Amino acid sequence: MGYTVGDVIAERTVHLTRESLVRYAGASGDFNPIHYRDDVAASVGLPGVLAHGMLTMGIASSVVVAALEPGTKILDYGVRFTKPVVVDPETGADLHVSATVGVVDETAARIDLKVTFDEATVLVKAQLRVAV
Repeated sequence: MGYTVGDVIAERTVHLTRESLVRYAGASGDFNPIHYRDDVAASVGLPGVLAHGMLTMGIASSVVVAALEPGTKILDYGVRFTKPVVVDPETGADLHVSATVGVVDETAARIDLKVTFDEATVLVKAQLRVAV
C-alpha cells in the first residue's frame, strides 16, 4: 500500500450500545460500574455511563487496521483522552473515526486519527505508525 500525505485511508462510524459496554467489560475484565450504572456515574459527577477508554482506543485503531494490507506491521499507537463517550441507555452513542496519512518517511507512515462523539473530539494525538 502506498501512502500519500493527506489521503484519508479509512473512515467509519461505530454505534455503541450499553450491551457493547457489557460485552467489553466481560472481555476485558473492567467491571467499573461507571461503565454500566447510571447511579454510580452520576454519584462521581459524570454525565452518564461512559464507554471504556480502551474500548474507544481499540475501535479507533481497528478502523485503520481493517484498511491496511494484510501483514502490515504496526510500529506504535498512542492517544490522549480528552472527552468521555457517554452511552445513552436508549440511543447509544456513535463514535466517528477518520484516519488520514500525516507523515511518510523512508521507513514509516504516521496515520492521524480523528475520533469524535457528538461532534466533539474524544481522542487527541491519536496516531498509529506503520512500516512502509
